[in-house]
Amino acid sequence: MNMYKILGSAGLASLLLVLPAIAQEAAAEIPAALEEVVAIDTGDTAWMIVSTLLVILMTIPGVALFYGGLVRTKNVLSVVTQVFGAFSMIALLWVAYGYSLAFSGPAAGGISAFIGDFSNIFLVNVGPDTVSGTIPELVFVVFQLTFACITAALVVGGIAERMKFGAVMAFLAIWFTFSYLPIAHMVWSGAGLFFNMGALDFAGGTVVHINSGVAALVAAIVLGPRLGYMKEPIAPHNLVFVFTGASLLWVGWFGFNAGSALGANGLAAQAFLNTITAPAAAAIAWAVGEKITRGHASALGFVSGAVAGLVAITPAAGFAGTFGAIVLGAITGFVCLWAVVTLKPKLKYDDSLDVFGIHGVGGIVGAIGTAIVADPLLGGFGAEGYAMGGQLVTQVLAVLVAILWSGGVTLVAMLVVKAIFGGARVSDIAESDGLDLSSHGERAYN
Repeated sequence: MNMYKILGSAGLASLLLVLPAIAQEAAAEIPAALEEVVAIDTGDTAWMIVSTLLVILMTIPGVALFYGGLVRTKNVLSVVTQVFGAFSMIALLWVAYGYSLAFSGPAAGGISAFIGDFSNIFLVNVGPDTVSGTIPELVFVVFQLTFACITAALVVGGIAERMKFGAVMAFLAIWFTFSYLPIAHMVWSGAGLFFNMGALDFAGGTVVHINSGVAALVAAIVLGPRLGYMKEPIAPHNLVFVFTGASLLWVGWFGFNAGSALGANGLAAQAFLNTITAPAAAAIAWAVGEKITRGHASALGFVSGAVAGLVAITPAAGFAGTFGAIVLGAITGFVCLWAVVTLKPKLKYDDSLDVFGIHGVGGIVGAIGTAIVADPLLGGFGAEGYAMGGQLVTQVLAVLVAILWSGGVTLVAMLVVKAIFGGARVSDIAESDGLDLSSHGERAYN
């Protein structure tokens, strides 16, 4: 019996000695797919799904109600339908080829600096098991989908109350393909021109706001002004809609900016705080500017200022400190007030709902201002190798390229649409009757 005990003890000791080796071999055999699953951070994923929902809220119903309240009673349904139609169409185009052209392609060199390729067309090679950073790639796909949708919807405000519905949809499809996708690729793809220039654009100052603002301006000029523009009052029909839409935009913007941190972390928290302070400062600045120049501060001015501040902080959300965000918001509030109240009447262009005056001008101020507020000496969080002078030059170059690219594509797209539809505008009679009835056969109010 003693011999058996001795042998048993020796066997147990031998087993204990080889256990670490067995465990090491087993760990080495963990499949790659399991490693990818482990790499996913559920907190980051949950935040990004919530952020995606918030950006959808910005568009439908946020932009729809904001724009719907700004137009006249006879055109409210036409505008909300254009926003809803734009969201639906761009979502499908994004899945079909948009994501692939914006984010796929070789790492660098040649045409890849301007556009991706078709390697992920219809999301081939993208599925539940593929990972982007710490989140499933499909979450990143749908998050970016919402950016594309809201950018196209914003353009609607510049051409409101006078463009054929079919022409609007065709124009947005062309513009999305040849303006939004290349600029998104240049800014956010690792192979992109702006990305490799070192341009800073945290959440879409160039991609979303300058892009849409310039498109709205050029399209409005090509269309020509609405009947009676600058000859008779064209007032918003429902400021409560405008207020509600702007409030939904502000809430949704937290997903837009803080979600662009692509994780639930301190950077998202800083972007979140900046998305409160910058629009608050811009709203106060616009109201003060109105009081000084026009004798009163209006409800429309407050919400317009807030949206301008949201636009300006978008490219700087993750680079600006709290104080820098406040200063940037306040400056943008004054500048956008000037663009809407002084510049627009002087140049006599009919950007119906001031997309250029707020998104275009606010985006330009924000994109260039990012180079300043990102300075660590001012409380910012400049990228590696940051120097204010060089960054200013880079930001200005990126802004200029975005303006020229979007403006050129918009001009060509409008000319193509005019040729296809025999003119992009509705008839004078249809415009006088209102697009709700003439284009959609229904009325918003009985």
